[in-house]
Amino acid sequence: MRILVFDSGVGGLSVAREIGKALPAAGMDYVADLAVFPYGALEPDVLVTRVVSLMETALAALDPAALVIACNTASTLVLPPLRARFKLPIVGTVPAVKPAAEHSRSRLASVLATPGTVKRDYTRGLIETFGGDCRFTLVGSQALAGLVERQFAGETVSDAELLAEIAPCFVEEGGRRTDTVVLACTHYPLLLDRLRALAPWPVEWIDPAPAIARRVVTVTAGAGPSRDDGLPHRFFSTGRQPPGSLLDAFGFVAGGDLFAGEAAKAGKSALSV
Repeated sequence: MRILVFDSGVGGLSVAREIGKALPAAGMDYVADLAVFPYGALEPDVLVTRVVSLMETALAALDPAALVIACNTASTLVLPPLRARFKLPIVGTVPAVKPAAEHSRSRLASVLATPGTVKRDYTRGLIETFGGDCRFTLVGSQALAGLVERQFAGETVSDAELLAEIAPCFVEEGGRRTDTVVLACTHYPLLLDRLRALAPWPVEWIDPAPAIARRVVTVTAGAGPSRDDGLPHRFFSTGRQPPGSLLDAFGFVAGGDLFAGEAAKAGKSALSV
């Protein structure tokens, strides 16, 4: 069978990597909306229209057994309309607030996300429902996802640039310190080794990708072969293709021009907003 993984950029490759470990016999197709990245700049209704349009094209062409929205910013908005429109298992990515509250001993945790994810009522609702007595600091990084994209495009990203984005996560209060940081953007785990090295003190970094992969295993149990079963992992983009070295590192090949028609027109509309 094949799984379709979608993100605004290359961050969802962190999720695809874990799906590959959990389902080594499955093929994957990856769609990156690089023509519009980052999604935080889009109004909610534009974002929803954009993603639904892209998925109409991708699902018709690729016929996956399941769709994974490997983007927190998109998942906080698009899961209900996607599930209402398309009849296949759809797995989203939302901030891992519940496990963070369960793991924190100091009761100080942070959610490191994009500004779009931080401002959503959905995210604050997760904290109210699952946060318990743990105090969460919401950190909406303006630049970190873009820094990840830059590094994987072959540009130099300095330690100072990364540290400036993660520093607000580290809070000292009444003799306690933050001990848990939720990585609420799928881009961030791709630089986890650097983030660990730059952290002012050790914390537990919670990457949602393994839990997403386990969910994909559950929802695809018993699924038959997809129409294109047996093809390699393929990477499709609405804009520029990332470097071949990045695709090679994650076991993908360039998938060709899937979005030359109506989906590309939707991209021009979104960019004009």
